[in-house]
Amino acid sequence: MSYSIASIWAATAHPALELPALEGDQSADVAIIGAGFTGLSAALALAEGGASVIVVDRQEPGFGASGRNGGQVIPGLKYDPDALDRMYGEATTAFAGRTADTAFSLIAKYGIDCDARRDGWIQATVKAAHLPAVEARMRQWQARGAPVEMLSATGMRQKTGSDIFVGGWLDRRAGRLHPLNYVQGLARAAVGKGVQVFARSEAVTLKRSGADWQVGIAGGGSVRAAHVIVATNGYSGPLWPALKASVVPASSFQVATASLPSALLSEILPEGSPVSDTRRVGNYFRIGPGNRLMLGGRGHFGETPSEADYAGVVQALHRTYPQVRSLPIEFRWAGRVAMTADHLPHVHRPFDNLTMAVGYNGRGVALASALGTAIGENILDAAKPLPLRFTDIKALPLHGLHPVYATMAIWYYKLRDALER
Repeated sequence: MSYSIASIWAATAHPALELPALEGDQSADVAIIGAGFTGLSAALALAEGGASVIVVDRQEPGFGASGRNGGQVIPGLKYDPDALDRMYGEATTAFAGRTADTAFSLIAKYGIDCDARRDGWIQATVKAAHLPAVEARMRQWQARGAPVEMLSATGMRQKTGSDIFVGGWLDRRAGRLHPLNYVQGLARAAVGKGVQVFARSEAVTLKRSGADWQVGIAGGGSVRAAHVIVATNGYSGPLWPALKASVVPASSFQVATASLPSALLSEILPEGSPVSDTRRVGNYFRIGPGNRLMLGGRGHFGETPSEADYAGVVQALHRTYPQVRSLPIEFRWAGRVAMTADHLPHVHRPFDNLTMAVGYNGRGVALASALGTAIGENILDAAKPLPLRFTDIKALPLHGLHPVYATMAIWYYKLRDALER
């Protein structure tokens, strides 16, 4: 089986799991639409609790964001702990702080071979004006027992090998992995627990059938289930139009160099910690398979990546690490990240037996793994509360024009980043 994703992950992945397409009429306790981190972690939790589960995906496990992202396992949400306490309560803040724990626990429990390493994560800044906020964020997590520390400009140079950062903080709860091998490993584990996972089986209709739901599959076939989880995130389509209209599918563009020579490998990210920067339109980077330097960033919001999008990412790579200018770029690829207006994930339950989760805003590896697990456990036992309250599905104004206004917003934020010291 081959992937159409021209990514470093597809090029270095283990042989993919061979999965059938769904045929005929099937039934299960729970049907899950979307075989990414959310859907598969929920499936595992449900199967461990004795539920029968069917997962369907339009393509293959990991075709979407779960198999194309930067592979950074970062705990927390976009908001700082004190703000999360005020918005949701301390239990939600504690959940956010444990999301990386959940991902690494799943890897250990099911023996998933995905080059998982808990090297920590660095949030870096090139803006002196951002340092007070960065330190406040670190202090708030530190007060909650997290293994975190501030980094000076000198410390940043030592840990990143780049001269452009004025400071940052290190979160040792975090780490990195091979996301496509991780999601495929979740799929293998789910199948091993009796979950039926079907590929090339697009859900095109979702209708009530008495007290149950009937999921219609393109080309024929269906799944009848007492509960349905919609876990399509940035790849949500017309199945539930309001859900698609509630998020902006932002394009994330990534590149990877040829393998670093040993001298550069000892200088650039010598401890392996992945990095994100604090700018409104920031970049993220890490060492990837084959000791290649990877960097990703945001561009336009259209469907087709352009040469200019990738050129901008390469320029950012060379600004951060001028010492790699002579190395060729061996991989470049893009994927969709689901963004929400408030930069928070949303869990919807429009019916008692229909659950939807979207909007990981760039932190999906850890957050989707943890939230999917929590959703599965809540369906098994309603006494186990979800970490986020249910929200109504709210379509964004003029959603059909999002490629235009979101791209304009990107350029506005880039301008603000450029003007800020």
